[in-house]
Amino acid sequence: MAIASSRLLCQNPPLTFLINSPNFVGNSGSSSSLRLSWLRSQSHRCSFSHSKSGNQRTPKFARKQVEIVYDPDERINKLADEVDEKAAPVSRLTLFSPCKINVFLRITGKREDGFHDLASLFHVISLGDVIKFSLSPSKTKDRLSTNVSGVPLDDRNLIIKALNLYRKKTGSNNFFWIHLDKKVPTGAGLGGGSSNAATALWAANQFSGLLATEKELQEWSSEIGSDVPFFFSQGAAYCTGRGEVVQNISPALPLDIPMVLIKPQQACSTAEVYKRLQLDKTNKADPLTLLERISRHGISQDVCINDLEPPAFDVLPSLKRLKQRVLAASRGQYDAVFMSGSGSTIVGIGSPDPPQFVYDDDEYKDVFLSEANFLTREENNWYTEPASRSASGSSSQFSGSIE
Repeated sequence: MAIASSRLLCQNPPLTFLINSPNFVGNSGSSSSLRLSWLRSQSHRCSFSHSKSGNQRTPKFARKQVEIVYDPDERINKLADEVDEKAAPVSRLTLFSPCKINVFLRITGKREDGFHDLASLFHVISLGDVIKFSLSPSKTKDRLSTNVSGVPLDDRNLIIKALNLYRKKTGSNNFFWIHLDKKVPTGAGLGGGSSNAATALWAANQFSGLLATEKELQEWSSEIGSDVPFFFSQGAAYCTGRGEVVQNISPALPLDIPMVLIKPQQACSTAEVYKRLQLDKTNKADPLTLLERISRHGISQDVCINDLEPPAFDVLPSLKRLKQRVLAASRGQYDAVFMSGSGSTIVGIGSPDPPQFVYDDDEYKDVFLSEANFLTREENNWYTEPASRSASGSSSQFSGSIE
């Protein structure tokens, strides 16, 4: 008599990890995304065939490939799903956080509080970060993640400062899970951190059912930083005081004017730049006259004055050389070349293309490069990422790194 027998042949092979995309942030803070795939024999799909003797069964196995793709949004969405959506008008929100340039920047005096008075035409541009907010079930702490290393994730970050300020001013008890997709370089004079703070205040107000007006948000934001109130303008503003006195400018500059941003790896310390500023050597042009000339005739080299260029070039001599080389190589390609804010970004207005030497010279192989345009927003709506940038998935059309 034949003895019936069977052997378990279903075995799980090892997991295979494929890490090849910039969306997942691991414990080390390194940028990667996680894709898990494995090939697993599944016992519930085993079928048996009988031998001719009728008393021995041979299992047949079907093999199925299972692929799980890690989606960074899923982590945020799961947290939002834990929140009772009826308790808040919004449970998750993705916002564009654009940066700015200073078309001109006059320093008009030093204040008793140690700050300087300025007069500047600020304008939002299309380069920006993307910030994802989700209501957290926690009522004690915000949690911030980002796609780059070196960005503080605690209350040193202006996003967290802004959320803390909003709760202090309104009594809101909302806390958040936030992911910052950082594209704006730091130490660039582009106001990336200030924009993040303004965006966080606007987001917190949406989640809380508009407890504050935009004017109140703008006033509160000056407690975070001098550049933050500007982002509550419509995108173009004449700013005075420390920068917190914001006057909307209409009509704004044409939005289709192209520009290129060139930022070396070295950053300029704003404090050090102001420390080296000599007020008696600043430009004496009347800022209101500059504003009128730009309104009538557009941007030209003679109106794009930045009083912080000489001290910034003293701090970072290579930045002066970069500006001089861009001017020399432009041959009319740019309407104006100037430094934004306290540096270290050099802006070329009139063309989206950098000069050829940036590609050819090893000295500039690691510079951050991006094209951009001017950007505005409608009242009661936040800034929207241009469709071309959103589709490309990258703020930089060329090359570069973010510090």
